[in-house]
Amino acid sequence: MSVAVQHRDLAHHFDSLEQQSECFTLGMWVFLVTEVMFFGGLFAAYAVYRFQHFEAFVAGSRQLDVALGAINTVVLLLSSLTMALAVHDAHAGKKRGLVANLLLTIFLCSVFLGIKFVEYKAKFDHHLIPGAGFQFEGPHAKAAQLFYLLYFIMTGTHALHMVVGAGILAVLVAKAARGRYSAEFSSPIEVTGLYWHFVDLIWIFLFPLLYLLGGHAAGGHFMGGR
Repeated sequence: MSVAVQHRDLAHHFDSLEQQSECFTLGMWVFLVTEVMFFGGLFAAYAVYRFQHFEAFVAGSRQLDVALGAINTVVLLLSSLTMALAVHDAHAGKKRGLVANLLLTIFLCSVFLGIKFVEYKAKFDHHLIPGAGFQFEGPHAKAAQLFYLLYFIMTGTHALHMVVGAGILAVLVAKAARGRYSAEFSSPIEVTGLYWHFVDLIWIFLFPLLYLLGGHAAGGHFMGGR
């Protein structure tokens, strides 16, 4: 009687790699739902305070660097592409392509974080960090500080998610280089791809809400503007 050989990456409590992959995917979706609720709370707070202090939020938004924000948007869109290509290469069993695209994703993540650091430093240099040293010219200084508080919380939390994602990608690169992933077993790449696309999607909402408010408001109030 022959004994079936168990795949090295199949956990003992699963009957097959397919079942394990489905569980991984379901677990990631459940996690992403909790993330939606978390960021949803931040977006709700932003919407409420923006309605109450629209002019101050417009004034605060005009101090943000739209060009750097736009560049970072392109960078993240490219990282979504390289992550999608990594998933494709994993399914196809292309080890070199998988490693290369994972490394490209990490590189693009580093570019995004580097640009974000430049933005944060500029806010520090211009005393736009909420707190005792906050300085803002104009009649909306107090409410503008609220805009920057939300700006740093929302973009900082997003950046933290990217740092975590980069760490996960680094682990995947190390394992992929050793040939751990194949067409038969690629679920870790797939669920990481879901996480990465979610983080990119969050930025797609953050960019217009934070960076483009000032420019759009010049043509008329909207989304609670009075």
